[in-house]
Amino acid sequence: MPRILGVDIPNDKRLDVALTYLYGVGPATAAKVIQELSLRADVRAKDLSDEEVARIAGHLESAYVVEGALRRQVLSNINRLKEIACYRGLRHRRGLPVRGQRTRCNARSRKGPKKTVANKKILRK
Repeated sequence: MPRILGVDIPNDKRLDVALTYLYGVGPATAAKVIQELSLRADVRAKDLSDEEVARIAGHLESAYVVEGALRRQVLSNINRLKEIACYRGLRHRRGLPVRGQRTRCNARSRKGPKKTVANKKILRK
């Protein structure tokens, strides 16, 4: 398995698909990297030479923010929103949807499993 920027990319996938296993590299970025380095997209990851793997890793690290650096950048952006106590920061802090989705129904993936609240008992005279 070739290792690029600390991530094992799958052997039997095409190069354009295998590069998308890196955090921050989608299909468009993978195609752009392959074109810039003049590689073939249909070659399998296991068929890459060590020199080609090193070229890909060097190019990704110099031209794009990927993997650990991107994760740190996203986390620092969220922490900044929390610190300034803006609406989006408060939603992150409370674990609710941030981008305007409704929460009366749905939003289960963000809010977690249902927490059933018992009804008040009716007082009898």
